[in-house]
Amino acid sequence: MATAVSVERDAVAAGLGTSALVPDEAVLGIAGSAHPPPSSRLRSSRVDPHRPGGTTAHGGSGSAAHGGSSSAACGGSSSAAGSPGQVDVIVVGVGPALAAASTASALTAAALKGEPYDLVVSAGIGGGFQPEAAVGSLVVADGIVAADLGAETEDGFVPVTELGFGTVRHEPPADLVRRVAEATGARTGAVLTVSTVTGTAARAASLRERHPTALAEAMEGFGVAEAAAAHNVPVLEIRAISNPVGPRDRAAWRIGDALAALTEGFGKLAPVLEGWNRHDG
Repeated sequence: MATAVSVERDAVAAGLGTSALVPDEAVLGIAGSAHPPPSSRLRSSRVDPHRPGGTTAHGGSGSAAHGGSSSAACGGSSSAAGSPGQVDVIVVGVGPALAAASTASALTAAALKGEPYDLVVSAGIGGGFQPEAAVGSLVVADGIVAADLGAETEDGFVPVTELGFGTVRHEPPADLVRRVAEATGARTGAVLTVSTVTGTAARAASLRERHPTALAEAMEGFGVAEAAAAHNVPVLEIRAISNPVGPRDRAAWRIGDALAALTEGFGKLAPVLEGWNRHDG
């Protein structure tokens, strides 16, 4: 599981009902940091749908990974590696570049140990496009999109793919997206990754025009997905909505509600991750 900050990590861990959570000793002094290093992680976090969560929910974005032929990963803006039946929840940092670097480091370390991940999950909170993604609701991405990777021109924004480079979209396994949505009640749609959070109605309208299926925006999913793709590992992104996309209005933020939704969603998600196999179908 990969999350951007420690509060998101804890919300995900609480929802999964993880057992034997062992904080990395090097993390204890910086758990409240908004930009913890990639080593910030909870290790030996085993999915157990029948065990109540033992951590306190906090806010942030992150991702998680789950290792072994019968294991899966779930997350936010961080990533991790593990052994069969195990979920590691780590903090990868804020923004697509740091999230990609941290996720790639974790995936590489797992591969070198001979314990590659079967799934990477980017998880956390984010902004929702109204009215489709209400504050406090859950969204699972059927497309993870780099919304501002490209060039500004006199005719408008041009994605990097139209310039002849790279990609701007990753698609999680459709069957897994469907199972997650059914289990959690989440809506499915595109989740946009941005390096600059939207703060005006004009930009929100522009994003919706370019990405009509978009339900949410966040800052890490595409970076996590790029790293996962480089290692040929499937990726999933799940976001709980903390605020509307558009003009910045702190009075409208509901971070506590979003973190609670993230915890509740991952509580329902644990059996799905336990039962999913990337080689099925």
